Amino acid sequence: MRVRDMKSGQSAVVTGYDVGAPTYRGKLLAMGLTKGSRITMVSVAPLGDPVKIEVRGYVLSLRKAEADALIVEGA
Repeated sequence: MRVRDMKSGQSAVVTGYDVGAPTYRGKLLAMGLTKGSRITMVSVAPLGDPVKIEVRGYVLSLRKAEADALIVEGA
């Protein structure tokens, strides 16, 4: 599942990164989005960019391309 498929209030666990977007992997890791991290969708902008997620107790805003680089599993 992708972050963009999540609804507001839905939680998921990061399971990996899209191999087609290696430039974002390091940035996502630096922001604390490591494998096994639980994220919660806070909100999505009207046009789908950016999205706000909660991870490790703080709210993070991701661009659509960055969010698409995350692979998550619903929990």
